[in-house]
Amino acid sequence: MNLLLQERHDLILAQLSADGRVLAAQLAQALNVTEDTIRRDLRDLAAAGLCQKVYGGAVRIPASPEAGTLTQRATRQLPDKSRLAAAASTLLKPGSVVFLDAGSSNLAVAEALPHVPLTIITNAPLIAARLLDHPQLELILIGGRVKQGIGASVGASALREIELIRPDLYFIGACGVDLQAGVTAVDFEEAEFKRRVAALSKATAVVATAEKLGAVAPYLVLPIAQLTHLIVPRHVDQQLAGDYAAAGAKLLRADAS
Repeated sequence: MNLLLQERHDLILAQLSADGRVLAAQLAQALNVTEDTIRRDLRDLAAAGLCQKVYGGAVRIPASPEAGTLTQRATRQLPDKSRLAAAASTLLKPGSVVFLDAGSSNLAVAEALPHVPLTIITNAPLIAARLLDHPQLELILIGGRVKQGIGASVGASALREIELIRPDLYFIGACGVDLQAGVTAVDFEEAEFKRRVAALSKATAVVATAEKLGAVAPYLVLPIAQLTHLIVPRHVDQQLAGDYAAAGAKLLRADAS
């Protein structure tokens, strides 16, 4: 089968639309071209904003449900995030050192903290502000220049400061959580910061609203196999939830109420 460039692109986009992802090796075999040809096709499509290139292939770019500043995102999906946060709070043990990454779901976790002694570390000023009136908490704010779109400090100063900490549990603010692509972020510098905190932490967790599952952002934070806990809505498909658990994450479902 000898296809023209546009015909190949159309077929690749059709498969992306149907399956959400494509693999370069499989496409090369199906279209009777080399993998180098397919990789060039995927680079062209990614440059046009039609897909997100990942290792070994490409994925469909999901619509972002969490656009806007952290303050703006905090007002969306409040009931869902509150239920997820309540489930996440069961992971917190008295005396633990917990890092709360920037993110509206993690802001909900901050508001659902149990009334026990904890050390809370965060790089998000909004999360720190919500916890100022909790006398049982020791609160540490990681500083430096705040990226307003993220609502957190993730630059060189923040990276230097986190070298002094060893959290018991790190709640990662995730833009996407995908079986193949892993936990991902939309900002390169932010992803680097998250990777370093994860490496310094004894355990990691992601609170994922339904639309985050299967979504892929440009920059890898860590594979699912390296994620300790994944907190998901009760209504998430049983097979999909099982796939995440089989990949290595301990699954925790939010209550339906």
